[in-house]
Amino acid sequence: MIRLNLTSAPAWLTLAPGLRLRVAPLTTALMVSARADPAIEELPDTATQEELALAMAKAVARRAVLDWEGVGDDADDALPVSPEGIDALLEIWPVFEAFQTQYVAKGLILDAEKNVSAPLPNGPSAGATATARRALGAALTAPQD
Repeated sequence: MIRLNLTSAPAWLTLAPGLRLRVAPLTTALMVSARADPAIEELPDTATQEELALAMAKAVARRAVLDWEGVGDDADDALPVSPEGIDALLEIWPVFEAFQTQYVAKGLILDAEKNVSAPLPNGPSAGATATARRALGAALTAPQD
């Protein structure tokens, strides 16, 4: 069963101790806009899945993050949200992983789950074995250090 969240209110995500992001709801419009981000369109055809995953996460975050707590400069002065700051924040592996898991993956899981209905007894999809877990794993491939 799909549970509809009919509120369009932003929510706070805690990504690490002392680090919270206030994010807009993950909507179709937000994802479509992120997919059309120039940084993604400019990726070369030879870009790896890891490079694509990082570029997509940054594109989504630049559109979704409305505010944050716990982000500062070298002098511990709070920094305002900016596209450059969001990109730099997602270069931190645990932050990237938490953002992917807590925000982006929720949309991808729902998208992947719609492809898991029983195969037709005949026709081109007969015997199909794709699973949401496999689709999600491919979609969330992230750079590993």
